[in-house]
Amino acid sequence: MTKVKPKSARPDVDAAVRGGDWRQPMDGEIALEQATIKQALYWRQIYTEILVMEEQVLARIRQLMTTQSNEGRREVEQTNVPVVIAQAERFRQRRGYWDARVIELGGESQGEP
Repeated sequence: MTKVKPKSARPDVDAAVRGGDWRQPMDGEIALEQATIKQALYWRQIYTEILVMEEQVLARIRQLMTTQSNEGRREVEQTNVPVVIAQAERFRQRRGYWDARVIELGGESQGEP
């Protein structure tokens, strides 16, 4: 297995920036305007899967926060929660692009997960 080198000395910051940038496609994702209906359906499904997971992660974080001290809860609210929300929003936005492409190619809208 090959190691992936971080872009900087702070891979956590790199991941947070990537996770929140809705213009950032996933590795292997094709250009939207070149996608066939099959490819658009595929990418829409991938983003739906990830979005569902991110929403479950956020729900679990919030559940765990209820048992933390005020200080711990505040820190999680200021650090972890915004990152997960930004990631979920990125995946929601990207899925929206693919949903629009599916519709453009004659498919049906998927709607919210």
